[in-house]
Amino acid sequence: MKKYLGKWLLPLTLLCAGLAMQTAGAAESSRLDEVIKSGKLRVCMTGDYKPFTYFKTDNTFEGMDVDLAQSLAKSLGVEVQLVKTTWTNLMSDFLAKCDIAMGGVSVTLDRQKKAGFAVSHMVDGKSPIVRCADVAKFQTLDMIDQPGTRAIFNPGGTNERFARANYKRAQLILHPDNVTIFQQIIDGKADVMVTDASETLWQAKQHPELCPVHPEQPLQFSEKAFMLPRADVAFKEYVDAWMHLQKATGEYDRVLNKWLH
Repeated sequence: MKKYLGKWLLPLTLLCAGLAMQTAGAAESSRLDEVIKSGKLRVCMTGDYKPFTYFKTDNTFEGMDVDLAQSLAKSLGVEVQLVKTTWTNLMSDFLAKCDIAMGGVSVTLDRQKKAGFAVSHMVDGKSPIVRCADVAKFQTLDMIDQPGTRAIFNPGGTNERFARANYKRAQLILHPDNVTIFQQIIDGKADVMVTDASETLWQAKQHPELCPVHPEQPLQFSEKAFMLPRADVAFKEYVDAWMHLQKATGEYDRVLNKWLH
């Protein structure tokens, strides 16, 4: 019996040692250490998604997630470096240039295939925004998806994905700029946009002509979270712990209320 056990003991020991070395190697290669060593946190964001991120004419960013990015960098003792991208190029730019992606990023399975996410910090969902005079006409998805409806959306993100997956009869209008897209509805060049409920509430505050339609009951569930390198446990644990403290101390609500309420 001892001879039989001895036959397998050495290979098992070597296997365990190998796994331990792999685990140690993974821990050593965390992006967390690289960020601290480099002295900067590179943050990808589109700059076209108020109130989370907006790239101003003076080439600076502002928004809720800009404030949070600065807070996260400060907690790490590093400087924040904001990297402008687009929704179409978000994943490729994140993988090539950034440590984290912020700015109203929704958690999707497609993104999860190539990246990881920190703990979700906001529950959101897709909701219509229309001219206030047309609210009664666009109460449901079926009422929106009619041949006479001009449904507008921006390219590359979850808004385009929702539009192409759910509209079978409505006229699809692709508009390249998510900042000016709402003016298209005001000017009568489009009838409805389905975007995140949080954005419909923000845009309605900025444009009295526009009204969100049932933002408290979104057409589709979604969550927002910060996108991280895949399988980087140490970095994710740090960001999750930081977010927990942000919420526990009331700092997250302070930033949220500044930009969303």
